[in-house]
Amino acid sequence: MSGTGLVVHDRIISDRGSRYAVSGGPAASRAEAALLLAELKRNKRFAKATHNSWAAILGGEPVKDDDGESGAGALMLQMLERAGVADHVVIVTRWYGGKHLGGDRFRHVADAVRLYLSRRSGS
Repeated sequence: MSGTGLVVHDRIISDRGSRYAVSGGPAASRAEAALLLAELKRNKRFAKATHNSWAAILGGEPVKDDDGESGAGALMLQMLERAGVADHVVIVTRWYGGKHLGGDRFRHVADAVRLYLSRRSGS
């Protein structure tokens, strides 16, 4: 996208009509994280998504926003902490497909974050 370093992996998971994407980039403050989220939402598809959940460890402070996808931010934050990723925001976008996924939605969020982290590290 633009010069902020936002990376988007689109259409990575599809289940019962719901679709997921994962995005992220470097951010050292809440303001920088907000800029990345705003950049993502300049794309109308992402702006109209049902959820844009995100998490980051910014300056040593854990921050998250479920954006209505209850528990997603906490799961993402836990994964970032385990991976030792700081000053980097990860955003999982979901377009709700009309059918509840139950616990599978957490598996999809985790899979999206894993994919982002693996592509970020180049492994």
